[in-house]
Amino acid sequence: MPLDYSVCFVAKNEEFRKFGIVLVGEVPWGTHLCQFYENKEDLIDILVPYFAEGLRNNEFCLWVTSPPLEVKEARAALSKALPNLDEYFRNGQIEILSYDNCYLLGGKFDLNIVLQGWVQKEKDAIQHGFDGLRLSGNTFWIKQNLWGRFTDYEKTVNAVIGKHKMIALCTYCLKNCSGTDVVDVERNHVGTLIKQGQKCSSTYSLLDFLF
Repeated sequence: MPLDYSVCFVAKNEEFRKFGIVLVGEVPWGTHLCQFYENKEDLIDILVPYFAEGLRNNEFCLWVTSPPLEVKEARAALSKALPNLDEYFRNGQIEILSYDNCYLLGGKFDLNIVLQGWVQKEKDAIQHGFDGLRLSGNTFWIKQNLWGRFTDYEKTVNAVIGKHKMIALCTYCLKNCSGTDVVDVERNHVGTLIKQGQKCSSTYSLLDFLF
């Protein structure tokens, strides 16, 4: 059973896409959300329906993994929701990559290279007939000495993504985040998925949806 989440979301774009969670509803292109999680089950509860919806709706999907949920486990979880997942891979509609093959090209984190990569992925996706790019990256790999650079990257993403046909969901482990880290994360995203309490629940609620 998924844990209980609430959603705070501000929408500014008129073209909407289904998010994949019923009570989250639809989000516009250019949406940059974050999710706080405790374990891999939390990630699966959100990311599997999130990507399944994108694949069903002709979006190119890019899932960047790190512990506690890595590439093989992510693919296995998604295949349970989409028995024909292999067809999407054969059609070039989805990639599932480890964080070191995306965020640490050349062995270091360069925010400009990563962001340029997202923009190129979106361009390639549209050229291949997909509607846009849906992506998610798990930040578990970030060490404290990289935190400042990564928050700068997230701030830049938040400023740029609204100009593109992209939807991004960045995932953060609560155990790795201090109070000030949580503030940094929420400041750099237009919406937040937050776990409430320890009780397992399948309830999701939309608290605020402003235009």
